[in-house]
Amino acid sequence: MHLAYQVIGDGPIDLVLFGTFVSNVELNWENPSITRFLRGLASFSRLIVFDKRGVGMSDPAASHRPPTLEERMEDVRAVMDAAGSEQAALFGTSEGGQLAVLFAATYPERTPAAVLFSALACARRTPDYPAGYPESVIEEILEIVEGDWGGDGVLDVVMPSVGDDPRARAWWRSYFRRSVSPGAAAAQLRLNIEGDVRHVLGAVQVPMLVLHARDDAFVRADHGRYLAEHIPGARYVELDGGDHLPYIGAADAIVAETREFLTGVREPAEPDRVLATVLFSDIVGSTEQASALGDRRWRDTLDAHDTAVRRQLERFRGREVKATGDGFLATFDGPARAIRCGSAIREATRAVGVDVRVGLHTGE
Repeated sequence: MHLAYQVIGDGPIDLVLFGTFVSNVELNWENPSITRFLRGLASFSRLIVFDKRGVGMSDPAASHRPPTLEERMEDVRAVMDAAGSEQAALFGTSEGGQLAVLFAATYPERTPAAVLFSALACARRTPDYPAGYPESVIEEILEIVEGDWGGDGVLDVVMPSVGDDPRARAWWRSYFRRSVSPGAAAAQLRLNIEGDVRHVLGAVQVPMLVLHARDDAFVRADHGRYLAEHIPGARYVELDGGDHLPYIGAADAIVAETREFLTGVREPAEPDRVLATVLFSDIVGSTEQASALGDRRWRDTLDAHDTAVRRQLERFRGREVKATGDGFLATFDGPARAIRCGSAIREATRAVGVDVRVGLHTGE
């Protein structure tokens, strides 16, 4: 069994991130929100990120039997050993919270502390666990996952902050589907629904921080409160927002709370500054060409130019800011794609009969 993992940062604390079954350690870096979140955690830790078996870049799990919590726990131990980590704080999201609880209770000597986000002890509603899902809701969730995995129905519940941005929604739909297949997602979800670590909570002896988004519609905040009430000494913090995954919405607050809990230091808030690359293009000699071709032919040439440029922006995941008549202003989250896009724009527009200049600038 091969498990894909990455080590990011060189801080004094090892921190293992238990994601959900929506995970891909290589695709993570294509998304600015995930990148910002991972770098935030890595700014004060040596962050170990991995794909569970059957997910992302790791080997597939057996199709007839998804891995159990106990098997996943041994996978965590194997990743820590491979990364040279004798002790590591844990960060468990969603069903990863159950894994973090079980690992902390089983291997307290390797777990100095743990953080849970949008986690749950048990999925099913029972007389002594009213926070759980009723059977009708469980069936509805499974139907959505099996019939429209990564579709709008999933995004609207799990990641409402994505909103109506068509490009963002398209990327997240692709990320879900490239992380795990619909059948594997449904199988994993069925296993998660049967998971129950309530009997383990009282045995947890390590410091634990429980974070939960107040308006999380997928795993309601009642689940987080239950965990905090039943784990000895746990601290509970409820955050604004309704996103079930930690990468968007309350991401900065999650990083700040985790940093303070693990290091005792809360960094002052910084302006929301990100590194971006700006691309600007314009047609060489556009005034002279317009005069030579006449209005109608020039309009046709501009339409062909605009189509060619937009096709390359879409191909290299650039974001069009505005069209200037004979050029474009666009942004990219990294210089490499912007450079490749600029070269592709020059080639594509030359094919429709215009010569284009492209300039780039990278900065905050």
